[in-house]
Amino acid sequence: MKRSVWKHPFFLSGFIFIAALLIFSFAYSFLWGNEVRKLYYISVDSVPVESAPISPKWTYPFGTDPLGLDMLGKVIIGAKYTILAALVVAFLRVFISLPLGFFLGVYLQRYRKYFNGTVESFHYIPLSILAYFLLYPVLWEPYEGFSTSMGERLVIETIVLTLLVVPIISSLLGNEIAQVYKSEFITSAQALGARKFRIMIKHILPAIREKLVILFGQQVMQTLIIFIHLGLLKLFLGGTDVDYQLVNDPPKSMTLEWSGLIGDTFRYLQGAPWVPLTPILFFAATMFAVALMIEGYVQATSGYSYYSRKFKRKASIAEQVEVREIKKSDFTRVEI
Repeated sequence: MKRSVWKHPFFLSGFIFIAALLIFSFAYSFLWGNEVRKLYYISVDSVPVESAPISPKWTYPFGTDPLGLDMLGKVIIGAKYTILAALVVAFLRVFISLPLGFFLGVYLQRYRKYFNGTVESFHYIPLSILAYFLLYPVLWEPYEGFSTSMGERLVIETIVLTLLVVPIISSLLGNEIAQVYKSEFITSAQALGARKFRIMIKHILPAIREKLVILFGQQVMQTLIIFIHLGLLKLFLGGTDVDYQLVNDPPKSMTLEWSGLIGDTFRYLQGAPWVPLTPILFFAATMFAVALMIEGYVQATSGYSYYSRKFKRKASIAEQVEVREIKKSDFTRVEI
């Protein structure tokens, strides 16, 4: 039974979590700017008992970093950059790939197999490594300082991360649209005189709407994963602040976005694990919220569980390709 996605608990809970993060992030920056509260040490009877980085307390639920800065405040400030960048990249990937998929699936069907064969090689290229080499000259601060503004760097990074995946998504959508184009209701529309453009808008687009929503959610999660990888490689969203002095500080994020918080603090994983694990936790929670929205949307519009069907399909494929155990009785002794 179909119902409104806004009434489905899965979709609503995921949407509320992401919306709350964005609202808190913008409200925090509006009220306090990028100022983060500090706690350098904790004392009992005027005797210091713990110094920064301070482990999680009731007043500092995620502890502080080695400089005494509240980790929760840093994560809230960086939420708007991280989440909005992922949403924009995912939207542009689907938005650009959709018309290309239409051309491949409707107008260029005879050339689609050649395009698919070419794009197949992209599946074996680690996108994070390719993005690193393309973005390093843009995001890594040179000795003389950046020649571009932060806005320009964000635009360039968005374009690069978008175009890297457009061929793959275009191929995927082209195959899906070509399959829908062979359906009987499309043949009936053609028999009634409908042109290809009208068929695409009135028939094919509604038929693949659910897959577009799922694809958008998947691209949001994939973009967040690429942000994590680039953060571990010290390339941060908006640019990496590099200190070239004789006694230099480690590279740090200029916006407090989450991948920068991971890359800047990952070396504290052993001594102060709450410092890198805090942004990792928020990354995981955001991706889980997106997964909930996908599941809620599919259940509300189609009446079945997306992830349950996905896992059952994988289990079925695994059973089909399962290799039978070779036993000694399978062999026949032949005397020569």
